[in-house]
Amino acid sequence: MNSAVATPATSNGALWTGRVLSGLVIAFLLFDGAIKLVPLQVVHDTMATLGLPSELARTLGVLTLLCTVLYAWPRTAILGAILLTGYLGGAIASHLRIGNPLFSHTLFGVYLGLMAWGGLYLRDPRLQALIPFRR
Repeated sequence: MNSAVATPATSNGALWTGRVLSGLVIAFLLFDGAIKLVPLQVVHDTMATLGLPSELARTLGVLTLLCTVLYAWPRTAILGAILLTGYLGGAIASHLRIGNPLFSHTLFGVYLGLMAWGGLYLRDPRLQALIPFRR
């Protein structure tokens, strides 16, 4: 059987807004992942503040870059967004555990996740068809 799923049309404005939001998320996460690969003092200090061994910085950097690349590639963007959501959830939990400020540190992962999913929703008709907010 050939069953076609109708995908909604995306306006140019929504498409470009989605691309910009996704681009900002990708740029930030590429930077964040890259600095974890280099032995910078700020990375070691942050890892110590979070109560994590600084030896994990490179592993976290590789995970960040891998999830970001999956998110950036249109064919795997939904999988990348799912993986990034899990990664950001761990960051949120780490900030909650040590009592970091709520709006600037702890919820930053929520802001980034909302931008990632919002950008993906606006630029990917498959996700719009899967989660129709309007009829």
